[in-house]
Amino acid sequence: MAKPMSTSPNDSALSRRRMMQSLSAAGAALLAPEGRADASGLRIAGKDVEIGLTSLTSTTLRLTVQPMVDGKLGEIPDDGTLVRTDFGPPAATFRAQPKKVKAGNLRVAFTLDPPTFTIQSANGETIQQIAIDPATAAISFATGAVPILGLGKGGPQYDRRGNTDSMISGSSGYNLRNFGSHVPIPWLIGAGGWAIYVHQPYGRFDLTGDPCRFQPAPPFVPRARGVPPPPPPADISIFALPIDLFVVASKDPAVIMQEWARLTGRPEMPPLWSFGYQQSHRTLLGRDEILQEAKTFREKNLPCDAMIYLGTGFCPAGWNTNNGEFTFNQKVMPDPKAMFDQLHQDHFKVVLHVAYPTGIREMKGTVRETCDPSRRAETQASCYWDKHRPLLAIGVDGWWPDEGAALDLPSRLVRNRMYWDAYQLDRPNERPYALHRNGAAGMARYAPVLWSGDVSSMWLTLKNQVPIGINSGLSGIPLGHGHWRLRSHSGTHRGTLRPLVPVRRVLSAVPLAWARVDAAPAMRVGGRREWVIPWTFTKASPAKRVLCRNGDTVLQS
Repeated sequence: MAKPMSTSPNDSALSRRRMMQSLSAAGAALLAPEGRADASGLRIAGKDVEIGLTSLTSTTLRLTVQPMVDGKLGEIPDDGTLVRTDFGPPAATFRAQPKKVKAGNLRVAFTLDPPTFTIQSANGETIQQIAIDPATAAISFATGAVPILGLGKGGPQYDRRGNTDSMISGSSGYNLRNFGSHVPIPWLIGAGGWAIYVHQPYGRFDLTGDPCRFQPAPPFVPRARGVPPPPPPADISIFALPIDLFVVASKDPAVIMQEWARLTGRPEMPPLWSFGYQQSHRTLLGRDEILQEAKTFREKNLPCDAMIYLGTGFCPAGWNTNNGEFTFNQKVMPDPKAMFDQLHQDHFKVVLHVAYPTGIREMKGTVRETCDPSRRAETQASCYWDKHRPLLAIGVDGWWPDEGAALDLPSRLVRNRMYWDAYQLDRPNERPYALHRNGAAGMARYAPVLWSGDVSSMWLTLKNQVPIGINSGLSGIPLGHGHWRLRSHSGTHRGTLRPLVPVRRVLSAVPLAWARVDAAPAMRVGGRREWVIPWTFTKASPAKRVLCRNGDTVLQS
């Protein structure tokens, strides 16, 4: 005969403990990853996939869509943009069953047809709704009636709604004439209290409707004019998967930017001298002129922190023998070390323009790796920095890395990082100065100063610099040059503006030739021949300057 169950206080407590353990196990089972052997039939872009959700902070979550390959999850590529890539196993996985989970302060409901995530605050307010097209892996997200900001540098401004963005890097990205070179960063900030970063895959944004749409696409490959792009592969999963998506939910802009910095890194500062006036040059007439110009700055008590010299190729006579080369032009710099020593004695820094060879798609590695002489130097960070080292040794203080639009995203960051790491290795007590044209999310970790590329002479271009600077900053690029030119029949004048700089400071520089003003503030002026130097600004009116066929300007008598 079975004994009756004990009703002692100890047995009651044990029963309560067992009940709580069972409830805890049930709750853990809700959030634990499902067994991957159970193929549930959830397919996206023609592949069996598993969707994972990871709570990173109380306001940030990560959604991943990974294809199943031989019973295992496909890897998410590391393109260098994230500070860390190991976020641990997902707190919840999704296949073919609706599910509701808690992620920090957020509530996430997963439904099917199509796979959709509704993200709500703790009090039930819907913050964002993200859906994935099963056939194409396109991602749609709600926008509402609030502005969308971010998306890197360039492109239509200021509110990104109503536009499309191809995410093409470089001068061909979007309307170079009025908006400058494009540095695409797939990070959007909705003024309603959310932000999304599409880490993977590459694709295009269509922000013309509500919901908006991100369409995966094969990475853009620059091609010769008139050559059509190659047809996309028949298996779209090759470029559409995996998906790696980060969502931040907060009505506090500071929190959103803090989370962005947590993902892609905090900015490093360039050297203090880079925030002062910088005199840039194109055509150089010779050693005596270069040194006398520096002496005149000091004699006239004009502030100037750096002298910047363009390379030969973009001008008839630059510091080097030709673009991409590291050999000095003996006609203008016959004894560069002695010249740089003199410039340093006169309290100037020396910056050289360095044009990267066009058409190269990849640069790999770091400056600390061994250089492989059997491979092209420009494809390896260690070999390419070795080309810079002799110049650094004789007194070069900073660099203007130009070109490089053909580099893929990871390679653009490798190039950004090269200048930062090189100084940690060769000049550990100095901050590097590198004025970049190209980059990607995470580039701020390497102290870059970003410039806009060559734009046109329209007032619209000047106006665009304000929102371009703001969206660049919201994308994690705090320092850069807006660039604006003023052209007329009789000459070329360039001026620039970064946000927070009073317009009157820029307008006073309009007759200067080529000026760039930073919110720091920093200013760089350059151009052709005699009229780019401050003490020549009043020698003749702009109407008397004539643009010659060789690109230089002369005074008309």
